[in-house]
Amino acid sequence: MKTTGKLRIIGFLVVGFIILLSTACNVINEPVFGGTVKDADGNVYHTVTIGNQTWMIENLKTTRFNDSTLIPLVTDSAAWINLKTPGYCWYNNDSTTFNGTYGTLYNWFAVNTGMLAPKGWHVATEAEWTTLESNVSQFMTLSGSLPKILASTSNWKGSIGSSTPGNNSKINNSSGFSAQPGGTRSNTIFSFNEVGYKGAWWSSTKNDSISARSLSISYKLNTVDWGKSQMQYGFSVRCIKDSN
Repeated sequence: MKTTGKLRIIGFLVVGFIILLSTACNVINEPVFGGTVKDADGNVYHTVTIGNQTWMIENLKTTRFNDSTLIPLVTDSAAWINLKTPGYCWYNNDSTTFNGTYGTLYNWFAVNTGMLAPKGWHVATEAEWTTLESNVSQFMTLSGSLPKILASTSNWKGSIGSSTPGNNSKINNSSGFSAQPGGTRSNTIFSFNEVGYKGAWWSSTKNDSISARSLSISYKLNTVDWGKSQMQYGFSVRCIKDSN
């Protein structure tokens, strides 16, 4: 009888330890909000911590590098196509309509300076983006596809995972990452595309001499789409806090 009682007590302790461990893991990996960071222009961004990473919730808006040097604003399509140096623009060259919600579009030459993010932060590498995907997929109790978990519940004109535009009611943004469909600027004359329907972000990872790694979320796809993009393209930028 004494042995049976001891075994029961041990069993209860083991179960209790598992429950406590599980609860602790869930707390660690729930998104944590409340932080802010300021760029060289004075724009303030809110942050979210997911796993061991702290990200900006908004797309970058700065017009200055973190040493206060101005980044060239390039509105002319021909000049943008031929650019081999840092540049930025707003969608449709309209800051009033688009900058507040969607942020600024940068070419990869601006990313590659290493001075685009506020000090203490940086533009995420491809590996850091894939860690975010892994954290969101494996450690959070979520429903829906990865894009629906990452995407903001507002401003999407298309239902993610649908082949045709629709409502965005199935987007849940459970991660708190709030990805916005800021559109893109390509290296063609008719250059601005898909605001409201697609968001594309640079990584800081170079692919080859003319392209870099990027990812996108589109209303057409139920997955995060990775690829290589020519460095002249204009994409959104998200920054991640430097590791301690």
